[in-house]
Amino acid sequence: MNVVILQPSYIPWRGFFDQILRADLFIFYDDVQYDKGGWRNRNQIKTSQGKQWLTIPVYTKGVTEGIMIKDIRIDWSKKSWSKKHLNALTFAYAKAPFFASYQPWLASVFERRDEFLADLTISTTIELAGMLGISDTRFMRSSEFSNLQGEKTDRVIDLLKLVGATHYICGPSASSYMEPEKFDAAGIPFEYMEYDYPEYPQLHPPYDPFVTILDLLFMVGDDALSYITGREGANE
Repeated sequence: MNVVILQPSYIPWRGFFDQILRADLFIFYDDVQYDKGGWRNRNQIKTSQGKQWLTIPVYTKGVTEGIMIKDIRIDWSKKSWSKKHLNALTFAYAKAPFFASYQPWLASVFERRDEFLADLTISTTIELAGMLGISDTRFMRSSEFSNLQGEKTDRVIDLLKLVGATHYICGPSASSYMEPEKFDAAGIPFEYMEYDYPEYPQLHPPYDPFVTILDLLFMVGDDALSYITGREGANE
């Protein structure tokens, strides 16, 4: 069983969904420390003025050091953020070929009032995977397991054993901290992802692949999955 373990992110980029596609079981790693300035609550879109950050305001000031991702609350005192995000996406992509097809879903996302950041980001990621045509992957949260042992690599291996993983897939950046000998000892082979995707048309050159998946969906619609797998007709 192929397993991926990744921290949840806000409207992630194409590579995130490639990992979902390759996984039999995808686990949102939501009970580890929240990283300020990471991808948990923000992502980038393409505009005529260049890339633009969309950031969900969250409560971090004064919170306990080491607060987990699952415990981060959205700061609804800044309630205009959702309207600003919808307006920014509409302004940037109104002329995209398939923007109108996804606009009702997009509007529904920004009508949500989730208390916790992870509830919003995980739910929307699963919905986006479905819109891409990814239907065979199961999803869980690491916080569903209350008895994980160890730290860092040991904790990941413990989680993999609990779910019966026979193969672990991780991003290329994991090579800087992975401890291969521990996976060997646990009998769980692993592989690093290689991100090598075909270009797709974008409204605002120059081409940049490292933006939210929404950019791809708005531009190519139902063909989006083929720009992840490299196979035409992958969503048929």
